[in-house]
Amino acid sequence: MIELDGLTLRYGDFVAVDNLSCRIEPGEIIGLLGRNGAGKTTTMKMLTGALEPDAGEVRVDDMAMTRHRRALQQRIGYLPENCPVYPEMTVVEFLDYRAGLLGVPKTERMPSIRAVIARAELEDKLLAPINTLSRGYRQRVGVAQAIVHKPDIVILDEPTNGLDPQQIGHMRELIRELAHHATVIVSTHILQEVAAVCQRVLILRHGELVIDTALASLKQNRQLLVGTDADEQRLRALLAGIDGITAIRRSRDHDTLYALDLDAPADAIAPQVARLLVENGQQLFTLQTHGEDLETLFHDVNVAAAAEVAHA
Repeated sequence: MIELDGLTLRYGDFVAVDNLSCRIEPGEIIGLLGRNGAGKTTTMKMLTGALEPDAGEVRVDDMAMTRHRRALQQRIGYLPENCPVYPEMTVVEFLDYRAGLLGVPKTERMPSIRAVIARAELEDKLLAPINTLSRGYRQRVGVAQAIVHKPDIVILDEPTNGLDPQQIGHMRELIRELAHHATVIVSTHILQEVAAVCQRVLILRHGELVIDTALASLKQNRQLLVGTDADEQRLRALLAGIDGITAIRRSRDHDTLYALDLDAPADAIAPQVARLLVENGQQLFTLQTHGEDLETLFHDVNVAAAAEVAHA
């Protein structure tokens, strides 16, 4: 289990990460999202032990990164956004070099290298100098070096960057496969990649963790769309007695359409809403459940950030 406890890091007066706390369970695939400057890369560098926080702590299985850095780093595979490679080396030479740095015994290196070459689909580039590879193939070399030592924590920064659609599909399959034996943290600006492979999403804004939710919960029906001739004041009065409605918002585009945010399943709330409206003489035009998606959630988080800046 990975625990981030109050992580804070500053660059001068700029707070890059602000009191970030969460727990990540073994085998989870986590999506780390946020706009540029939100603190994603800084967080990943603290997770890998490359940066030491000004406050707070990273713990893996109750081992603190500050006290067990070398041992924990051997358990972590990391693909930075711009993976450093030696362009004059061949693919196999570079992977052998990385395996040595990561502590893979000599007797185990070639079997490990063969395994990651197959997983990253690099067989036809085994003896090619890295400087002759396309961006997509270099990215696959970066993934291979991150997993050559069989880590139980894999951190990937923009893993599909530069890949074509077929390679992206393979990368998704590889990430799912890695999760059978490792905890995987994926940072990307492509929401579709998180939706396709991740089980849970962490969204950072201005260095703070503002969303920590399971993606499956976004697909649940936690909102009702209600079309009625009742005005907003009347609707609020009628629905005030229903437990489970947390907010009522009128549509900007339709005066008769309202969104009801819920903290209970929509199928338990909908019959109560319909009965109250009809029993009190209101017309009911529409009543349908609505699940939030990742794109909407990310948009709402950043709209809220823009509003905070505007009112500052």
